[in-house]
Amino acid sequence: MRIEQLEAFLSVSETGSFQKAAQTCGVTQSTISRQIQALETDLDAPLLHRGTPIKLTIAGEALLPKARRICQDWRQATRDVADLMAGKQPELCIAAIQSVCSHLLPPVLQQFCQSHPHVQLRVTALGSDRSLKVLRDGLVDVAIVMDNERLTTSPEMNMQPLYEEPVQVLMAADHPLTQFDQVPWAALADYPQVVFKDGYGMQRLVQAQFAESGGELQAALELNTLDAFRGVVRQGNLTALLPQSALTESRRDPTLAIRPTAAPQLTRKVVLVTTSDRLRIPLIQNFCQLVQERGAIFLPQSSLTKLMSVDQSSVT
Repeated sequence: MRIEQLEAFLSVSETGSFQKAAQTCGVTQSTISRQIQALETDLDAPLLHRGTPIKLTIAGEALLPKARRICQDWRQATRDVADLMAGKQPELCIAAIQSVCSHLLPPVLQQFCQSHPHVQLRVTALGSDRSLKVLRDGLVDVAIVMDNERLTTSPEMNMQPLYEEPVQVLMAADHPLTQFDQVPWAALADYPQVVFKDGYGMQRLVQAQFAESGGELQAALELNTLDAFRGVVRQGNLTALLPQSALTESRRDPTLAIRPTAAPQLTRKVVLVTTSDRLRIPLIQNFCQLVQERGAIFLPQSSLTKLMSVDQSSVT
């Protein structure tokens, strides 16, 4: 059964004539006749009394309201898809790690809203693992997360690099580790750490670095908000390894101190992920482009220069 057959049936039932139905549908009368016959064959029942005017049989009367509903739904579906591909998507849903929500996204969201005032934006702060899961489940259109090849490499995923940033040590202003211009990993291992909760890429990154450095991560507390990190760290001897973009407010706080680590310098990569089919939708294309443009200028150049100088000093 095809939609053209149902439309031919509806047209004949409304006009009472094969000839008029053919004119309405823009096809030949023989085409209308073949479509009706094919429909009757599929249903194994006569649908029309072929007189003048043509009238519906009992089976035709039973089919009529259902055929109308099917055709109405099909027309609405084609309009919805056409609107989607024309950039008339009613909402855009984004999941992102917290530092991205706090610092990278605000100017992007403002610019996007100015260009697309009819679109409802929905932004949720989640860990990388959870963000990618809701993307795969179709609950969001875009995820901005910490790069993890195990999670982002799959045929249907489209991954776009945004920026790479150093991971630095956050501690209280009077912490013993403030004596170092670059905190050695061995010294860092002597103090308990505040870490992100399981499911956040930063936890895996920090654990892997401690293991590679031959030390042991003393994970004393798991948190998932930057405010909580600052509040806990300023109270005592706990330290935290956080990416540069997550330390913006901490730099303005005189009760806190920030230091880079000694070599090897730990970095994290932030990427934008969506699915290949979503990337064909104009609104999502536009949003992704804005994020990429912002990502290219997001980190101060001085931080990249410092990162390079640390790497070079470790070589010499």
